[in-house]
Amino acid sequence: MSMTDRYLDYSGLADRLSGGARRVPVSTPAGQFSVWTKRTGNNPDLKVLLLHGGPGSTHEYLEACDSYLPAAGIEYYYYDQLGSGFSDQPDDPSLWELDRFVDEVDQVRRALGLDRGNFVLYGQSWGGLLALEYALAHQEQLRGLVISNMMASAPAYTAYAEEVLMPAMDQAALAEIKALEAAGDIENPRYMELLMPHYYEHHTLRMPADSWPDPVQRGFAHINPKIYVPMQGPSELGMSEEAKLARWDRVADLPWLEVPTLVIGARYDTMDPAHMEMMAKRIPNGRYLYCPNGSHLAMYDDQETYFTGLIDFLGSLPA
Repeated sequence: MSMTDRYLDYSGLADRLSGGARRVPVSTPAGQFSVWTKRTGNNPDLKVLLLHGGPGSTHEYLEACDSYLPAAGIEYYYYDQLGSGFSDQPDDPSLWELDRFVDEVDQVRRALGLDRGNFVLYGQSWGGLLALEYALAHQEQLRGLVISNMMASAPAYTAYAEEVLMPAMDQAALAEIKALEAAGDIENPRYMELLMPHYYEHHTLRMPADSWPDPVQRGFAHINPKIYVPMQGPSELGMSEEAKLARWDRVADLPWLEVPTLVIGARYDTMDPAHMEMMAKRIPNGRYLYCPNGSHLAMYDDQETYFTGLIDFLGSLPA
């Protein structure tokens, strides 16, 4: 299946509104909606809000945190962004704008009682882009920031895909993938048949796809294409020129970040690990975590390195 026909409706929502889960009201230019959050742990001094990727994915693939963060005494919050997962899913294209998502995150922060004394914002992939944007707008609210598997420039990300990742692929498979994209035929089952062994299993999660962990399988199944396609574009290889985020670039603004920041990169990532190391060096209180065996989902395929480094960073944050 392609990214545009994977999205599935949820059922049994009431079952997920227990055990620390709550809905948070969010005001938007199109009216008021609610988003789903769930707290795990209890630590008044260290509360981590998790921003999932996509855009339009869900919190589900981040459930790897459950195997590490509770034992470290870290309080953390799963959160499905508006339009995703268990949150409201308005069919309104005007809502899928970066500035509105930043405002949404701040509304969720306030509703959950997070502030500079305890608030760490974690973002992975698109969530890392959103976390960086939030920090540049509201870093006075943050105790710490984590940018995982996300570059600070969409053009640089696309260039890395075109100049480094694509030339290393099977060229016959790549030509067929590009032909399907050019024809607008990405719903053709052949598209995913090619992408999975030739791209995803090398750069998204370095395991055979039929053995991907259940949280990842669920996360992929529930991506909302009505958000993903206009913001990221229909192509899975870099960002499409027509995508809303295609020209997003914050490299020049990195020195403005004063909050302690961890940037996580991985050797086989869809994102350039050297670029992410550069980001950490440009941020005055930046630190870089490199996952030598990891890909875009390094929290699974280089798990010990990933979570050891993340927990060490969280534990090192100044009071």
